[in-house]
Amino acid sequence: MMMKKKQHTLSISHHYCFLLSLFSIFTSSISTMPHNYSDALTKSLLYFEAQRSGRLPHNQRVAWRDHSGLTDGLEQGVDLVGGYYDAGDHVKFGLPMAFTVTMLSWSIIEFGEYIAGAGELEHAMEAIKWGTDYFIKAHTSPNVLWAEVGDGYTDHYCWQRPEDMTTSRQAYKVDENNPGSDVAGETAAAMAAASVVFRKINPRYSYLLLHHARQLFEFADKYRGKYDENMEVVKNYYTSVSGYNDELLWAAMWLYKATDNHRYLSYVIDNAHRFGGIGWSITEFSWDVKFAGIQVLASQILT
Repeated sequence: MMMKKKQHTLSISHHYCFLLSLFSIFTSSISTMPHNYSDALTKSLLYFEAQRSGRLPHNQRVAWRDHSGLTDGLEQGVDLVGGYYDAGDHVKFGLPMAFTVTMLSWSIIEFGEYIAGAGELEHAMEAIKWGTDYFIKAHTSPNVLWAEVGDGYTDHYCWQRPEDMTTSRQAYKVDENNPGSDVAGETAAAMAAASVVFRKINPRYSYLLLHHARQLFEFADKYRGKYDENMEVVKNYYTSVSGYNDELLWAAMWLYKATDNHRYLSYVIDNAHRFGGIGWSITEFSWDVKFAGIQVLASQILT
């Protein structure tokens, strides 16, 4: 991956990996806490607020940020205001953003009571909804997903604040003619996982997320292709090296968890061997490679 222009920053997906480790430490150390992990959790969630794009809410805690990217999608005739910037950049990359939302949702599903005990559950849920609200906008029709706003080539030469940026805000999509099963599959997973989080407190929103998740999974499965081959602007930044098979399985697993519809579980069982990732050689879990996560979800469901 090309070096980011601000080397001290992390992409939102890499920051999430740190946050997941923090959740694990927090829950295992809660009785003999030598350090203030609650404070670390708070600061980690503040990171996501600092990465917000769009019109910021009145309860924004990172006060030095202001509205930005308010014309995103305007030239393409679609509202793409919102979502998250990536690291110190002003680009909105769909694949790592969606993975981050999936994993934030999984964290609440697994560790929600501990996050609530630290007083951060509401902020964690707000971080998820900031992403899913954007994905709803970006999924403008069943077989169209806007997967990037801005481009890394011009952005990496820019040192402006996002509030003042003059870099390209060109938007890029995947569709039937230019498929992106990886980014569509991961976005389906994000919406399905988030639907579980919001099921009890906001059932209407949960249903809306599931509606989009189902459509995106069908799109990803029916029109198969790597998004970086059909949307070349993302190459050198978030190339889908592993391909899209893992995202198809990952999305199906989350849809099964969200719906209990055995069609999705059958999809995973029927395709797991052919799609790969069921052996013992998996050494990575990231925005690109989801097989380890699939295995964990499958072990929870099937044991």
